Amino acid sequence: MDFDVVVAGGGPVGLLLAGELRLGGARVLVLERETETPRARFGSMGARALNTPSVHALHLRGLLPEVERAAAMWVGPATLPPPGAPAGDSFVGHFAGIGIRADRLRPPGPGDEFLGAGVISQADLEEILGAWAGAEVRRGVALTGFDADDDGVTVHTGQGAIRAGRLVGADGGRSTVRRLAGFDFPGVDPVFTGRQAIVDLDAPEKLVAGGWQHGENGSYVLGGWADGDGPPRVHTVEYEVGEDRDAPVTAEEMQASLWRVSGTDVAVTRVHVGTRYADTTRQATTYRRGRVLLCGDAAHVHSPAGGQGLNLGIGDAVNLGWKLALVARGLAPESLVDTYTPERHPIGEWVQRWSLAQTALSAPRGPRAEALRGVVADLLDTPDGATHVITAIGGGWQHYDIPGDFPLIGHRVPDLALDDGTTLATRFRTGGAVLLAAEAEAARVAAEWGSRVRVVTARPLAFPDQQLAALARPDGYLAWASVGELAEKALREAMTTWLGPAG
Repeated sequence: MDFDVVVAGGGPVGLLLAGELRLGGARVLVLERETETPRARFGSMGARALNTPSVHALHLRGLLPEVERAAAMWVGPATLPPPGAPAGDSFVGHFAGIGIRADRLRPPGPGDEFLGAGVISQADLEEILGAWAGAEVRRGVALTGFDADDDGVTVHTGQGAIRAGRLVGADGGRSTVRRLAGFDFPGVDPVFTGRQAIVDLDAPEKLVAGGWQHGENGSYVLGGWADGDGPPRVHTVEYEVGEDRDAPVTAEEMQASLWRVSGTDVAVTRVHVGTRYADTTRQATTYRRGRVLLCGDAAHVHSPAGGQGLNLGIGDAVNLGWKLALVARGLAPESLVDTYTPERHPIGEWVQRWSLAQTALSAPRGPRAEALRGVVADLLDTPDGATHVITAIGGGWQHYDIPGDFPLIGHRVPDLALDDGTTLATRFRTGGAVLLAAEAEAARVAAEWGSRVRVVTARPLAFPDQQLAALARPDGYLAWASVGELAEKALREAMTTWLGPAG
């Protein structure tokens, strides 16, 4: 066996998955069909939003400082106004292009965790994840086919065959792995085409800068996440389809689209780099077929409105990586990987519903559509409406259905301050499970699982006098907890479920 896992696709999701697999002790290879990096292909044009679960995952792996420094925009604890203070009239997001003002949000309540959220270019994110992952990446090598059997997968490329225990398709919305493996991919066809490009304009003053501008034929926005004082970014959306997505975006095409949606005659004299996309909305019915799995856009595609795609993929990678590593090393049964689809598929379904709703609300104008947008705009201008939508899109509600009576079971563990001067998140750097156990009895039980779990004996400052024991999975989700006398049988069952048998 050459590798435990071959990951097809070297984008952010594929690189993050590779890093998670490596932390779990698996031998991993990443195949990326593109020879050039996103930095060379797109510069900083590809802006990607990061939501609460993604920021939490990056924080556990120690990547948050680098991501925050590279972000084009970042909202963190240091940038939030004090409780009760006005946040100003800045916008913190949108729903179907309807802006949501920061000063409409309700302030976080006591105990609400807020690590931050922001926007980062895909090029910056890939460079950070690639350096951290430490995995072998073969660029310019495309997967052309594979043969799966009971013992593994033979992956075929133009440079020869590779034998691996498993294959993961992280190769985008038009995934070769998904197509060749025969995954069902139901959904709806697109109704709009989006184009964005870094361009030279002969008279940019003819356009309205800042925020989406809507008209009868579509919408546009001028400006955004371009480099410094360089040429502007133009983004258009039209409710028509049929373009060849693989064809280069030309100055003539970009100009024609801009004329239609803006009603101006501004000339596009040059396209430095451009992309084209649609709102195809589809989701695989399962993310696993035997030894072949899907991750990120290979498992689900939808409109990019709301910036959910990357975050879904990050969640997939962080959920799958440690499970697949334990199974590949023979430490846990196949049933552990079987939990991947039940945990991730419902979150993908939710994102698809909200994506479809935004597409419907952004449809071509008319009296009925304008009336509906007016009603929604009024709702988003209230504290309840603004807070609900931003919280929902931010992903703070996401959790997994894990059995247990403790209130936070299945939710992300907070970054508790500990009495040794550290915080709980620092214990997740090496990718194993974490057992918070100030009492020797729980630590004794955990010792039977060796390096698969890290025992933290420091006490949380928030619960200094409570006999608290808690098990968090490697992805930072709480799997078991007890207060008071240790329930040893329940702890052993939780550790066996998520880490495999002891020893």
